Amino acid sequence: MKLNLYVLTPKRIIWDCEVKEIILSTNSGQIGVLPNHAPINTAVDMGPLRIRLLNDQWLTAVLWSGFARIVNNEIIILGNDAELGSDIDPEEAQQALEIAEANLSRAEGTKELVEAKLALRRARIRVEAINWIPPSN
Repeated sequence: MKLNLYVLTPKRIIWDCEVKEIILSTNSGQIGVLPNHAPINTAVDMGPLRIRLLNDQWLTAVLWSGFARIVNNEIIILGNDAELGSDIDPEEAQQALEIAEANLSRAEGTKELVEAKLALRRARIRVEAINWIPPSN
């Protein structure tokens, strides 16, 4: 069996194809979705989206929050923004992580601290997405 996956943002269609499985970051943790999954509507948290294609190859995307609807083997994810893992430059992502860590250590005041923590979280998610090792079949 297959799942129809649609990942949409205001700027573009990120994904529109059939897949075997996904692992999605929600506000209450990660969930795995296989064919015949129970219907669910859920908020999507910032985090990686793992996608197992029909040929068993795994791909990763990064979602920057949104909403997901899963029903009748169809997954529709409406995201605020998203990046394909293949579009993330590993060197740039690692450099952004180091900068975010340094900025957090220098942050002063509530606003700077909140902004620095958010930037660090985003940088960690991007690095995690490109360094993820898929499970062996």
